Amino acid sequence: MRQTKADGLYARQLELGPMKNFVYLLGAAGADEVAVVDPAWDVSAILSAVEHDGKRLAAAFLTHHHFDHLNGVPELLKARDVPVYVQGAEVDFSEAVQQFGSAVRRVKPGEAVKVGPLEVTCVHTPGHTPGSQCLLCRGALVSGDTVFVNACGRCDLSGGDAAQMFDSLHRVLGGLPPETLLYPGHDYGDVPVSSLGRERANNPYFRLAQLEAFLAHRNRPRT
Repeated sequence: MRQTKADGLYARQLELGPMKNFVYLLGAAGADEVAVVDPAWDVSAILSAVEHDGKRLAAAFLTHHHFDHLNGVPELLKARDVPVYVQGAEVDFSEAVQQFGSAVRRVKPGEAVKVGPLEVTCVHTPGHTPGSQCLLCRGALVSGDTVFVNACGRCDLSGGDAAQMFDSLHRVLGGLPPETLLYPGHDYGDVPVSSLGRERANNPYFRLAQLEAFLAHRNRPRT
C-alpha cells in the first residue's frame, strides 16, 4: 500500500490481484469520508485499509466495466451500503454494471460528485470502453485503463475505439496542467505514480500527435 498527497488530497494506492491492478481510496486530507475506485480482487484488504486509516467508506467509483476493475463490487455492497458512480454510457453498454441495480449512480461527462469535502470530477474518456472515465480531484487524475505510465489502454476489446482514445488523450486530457499527478489503473510502468507532464514527454501515445500515426501505432497487430 502506498499513500501520496497532492494539494490536500488523501490518496491510498493498493496493488491487488494477479493483473497488477491499482485500487484507490480517495478523500480530502483530514476528512473521514473516502471513496474506493475500482474495487476488485480483495475486498477485505480494501476495507482493512479504510479502517487502518481511520476512514469511513462513503462511495465507490468505477472507471469502466472490465472484470478486473469491478469483481469486488458484489462483496463490497454486501459489506457497505454505498453508491457506485459510473458514466451513463458505461451503464448502457455493460450488463456487468447493470447487475448492481439500484446501487448504480449514472454520472454525466464532467459531473462533480462530493465525497465529504472532496469534489471528484468524472471525466468521460472513451476509447478503452464507451464509458471509460478518469477521476479528477485536487491536482490528481485517477486514469483507470485510459492512461498508463508510458502506455494507454487497449482499443481492440468490445466497445473499444482507437479514434476515441486519441480524442480522449489529446483533447479531453490535453488541457490539464502538466503537474497533474497520474494514478494509473495498473502497475505496468517504471513508477507507480507519474504526472501528465512526464507522460506527454515520454508516453508514445501522447507523443503521436496526429490521428493517422496514432491509429497505425495503436492498431498494429498484437503479438
